[in-house]
Amino acid sequence: MPMTLAYWKIKGLAHQIRTLLKYCGEEFEDVTYVQGDGPEFSRASWLDVKYKLGLDFPNLPYFIDGDLKITQSGAIFRHIAKKHNLCGVDAKEETLVNMLFDEVMEFRMGFVRLCYNPDFEKLKPDFLKALPGKLKAFSDYLADHDWLVGKAVTMVDFSLADVLTIHTKLVPNCLDAFPNLKAYVARFEALPAIKEFNESNPAAKFPLNNNSAQFK
Repeated sequence: MPMTLAYWKIKGLAHQIRTLLKYCGEEFEDVTYVQGDGPEFSRASWLDVKYKLGLDFPNLPYFIDGDLKITQSGAIFRHIAKKHNLCGVDAKEETLVNMLFDEVMEFRMGFVRLCYNPDFEKLKPDFLKALPGKLKAFSDYLADHDWLVGKAVTMVDFSLADVLTIHTKLVPNCLDAFPNLKAYVARFEALPAIKEFNESNPAAKFPLNNNSAQFK
């Protein structure tokens, strides 16, 4: 029975999960819900079924793997990565992967909060001013390594590559001062499964954010 991933018809928190599933060779049904246009931005497509799916804590994304039903994007992400040994080769690496995943999530949510804030244009200059410092922290950590932790891809690479890419949608040249990060994203996107996903999967063309966002 194929797995099911459900989320809004955007990249958002699900893009890293979709690419991870593709990389792992997992067949899954990609269920999407559509937010209506403004000014109402109706969420009825999701709210109409939210409490009818047998989820303990109904939310998006949700993930069904056999008799296991999960919500919370981090829990979903870690579940898939753990099944495919993408959490590091030992306890130390796993701890580093988890630390970095949380760091990347904080970085992501700063971007998300900006995009959905009605004062987007007013807040954008301060966001852009702080961005190089945030990128430098990841650049310094990566240094001259191919991947963030150890010698092979781990789950956090799916997360960081995604977050770096979405920032280039807002600031196309933001990685120019960090050639190792630019090469890192290119290296990730050259992985055969990721390349195929980006070239052929409709979800790769979804907008970053929902209709209610100021920046999509």
